Amino acid sequence: MQIKFGTDGWRAIIGKEFTTDNVARVAKASAQWLKNNHYPLSVVIGHDARFGGQLFTEAAAQVLVEQGIKVYMADGMISTPMLSLACHQFQTGLGIVITASHNPPSYNGYKLKSNYGGPTSPKHIAEVELLIEDKVSVPNTNIDTLIQEGKIELVNMENLYYEHVLKNFDIEKISHSGLVFAYDAMYGAGQKIVPRILPDIVKLHCEDNPGFKGTAPEPLHKNLLEFSDLIAQSSDIEFGFANDGDADRIGVYDSKGRFVDSHHILLLLIHYLHKYKGMDGKVVVSFTVSNRIKKLCEKYGLSYQVTPVGFKYICDIMVAEDVLVGGEESGGIAVKGHIPERDGVWNALVLMEFMAITGKSIDELINEIYDIVGSFAFERYDLHITEDLKQRIVGKCKSEGFDSFGTYNVQEVEDIDGWKYHLDENSWVMIRASGTEPVLRVYSESNTQEEVFKILDTVKEILLQQ
Repeated sequence: MQIKFGTDGWRAIIGKEFTTDNVARVAKASAQWLKNNHYPLSVVIGHDARFGGQLFTEAAAQVLVEQGIKVYMADGMISTPMLSLACHQFQTGLGIVITASHNPPSYNGYKLKSNYGGPTSPKHIAEVELLIEDKVSVPNTNIDTLIQEGKIELVNMENLYYEHVLKNFDIEKISHSGLVFAYDAMYGAGQKIVPRILPDIVKLHCEDNPGFKGTAPEPLHKNLLEFSDLIAQSSDIEFGFANDGDADRIGVYDSKGRFVDSHHILLLLIHYLHKYKGMDGKVVVSFTVSNRIKKLCEKYGLSYQVTPVGFKYICDIMVAEDVLVGGEESGGIAVKGHIPERDGVWNALVLMEFMAITGKSIDELINEIYDIVGSFAFERYDLHITEDLKQRIVGKCKSEGFDSFGTYNVQEVEDIDGWKYHLDENSWVMIRASGTEPVLRVYSESNTQEEVFKILDTVKEILLQQ
């Protein structure tokens, strides 16, 4: 089978396409790419909490060693930001994370990182893809022997990350702020590090469950209803956050158990870092984010750039330029002062620091944002439809497009990555095929949640008739 990397790595169903032999194919191509391009012949590698992580990590490590690559292997489960930080600190040629991030439990995956501490550039990933051979077998070597020989070195990447956090945050101030925080690990890779940083945090799903109890570990409200109820029923919890399977994405809840989406999180981070901490830099966001972010940047005199969907595009700019905040609609966000990598735990700490320093609730801080850009709502529908219908819809968007959706007339169309149909100054709907799943995504923003759902329902009905 042909192995292709999507918007965020190669992902496939465990035991079907995602096998040790296919992982070996990609690992050998990764090693060959290092040798062809004269990068350091060393790799950091690790896995998250997903099923089969240790097995696939060891298979890749065995292939890398056979190819003459020094391997630094995580000693236990890690998050993607931990691996990226280690890649930067060790200055290895590549970093490899065995993770399928937010995908359903039946999937696993393979992400590539570079020594600046973020996703490998699309150009380099394409070069690795071209080196993938049709058949590679896992060497018949013993991991313990390779460790004894020094060809594989075990590294506690959680400790590296923990020390990095302590150097950059006043954890005592956050811990003794008098605020009660809650955390839902979604059975993912944040399950150990967050309680270690904040021992008093209220925990949910912070135990090992490689199948994620059957739910895709994506921090969306529909997957976090138990967490929402926990906060809503509590009289003490001021702020809750959740991470995806490899802890690089974030979802947030206010004290009433109401979901705070990534658009609001991006606005809060820009607001805090620029207005309160006096930091400057470009804001870089993917095509699916709220237009209110552009408004805030214009208010603060910050430059603003839009990229295709995929954090790797944002990372490329963060490596080359001075970027204050970079982020996506999916909850993957990076901030200045850290590595150019999405980090759901780090972003939560920034928000908790914001609350601790100001003494304000997350709702009060959001109202500060609304005073500048106006209130708004955003929602997304994931349409699980046949491939034939998906291709018909994509074909129509590419050819004649849509002039209207029911009573909504299209004023302007952008096609950076998918098709964003602007309906008026504050409302738009966007259609985009997922790069990693058999799904058509439909996004919308408007002034109220009621209007957003009205737009989405109208567009959905029209699309299903194509």
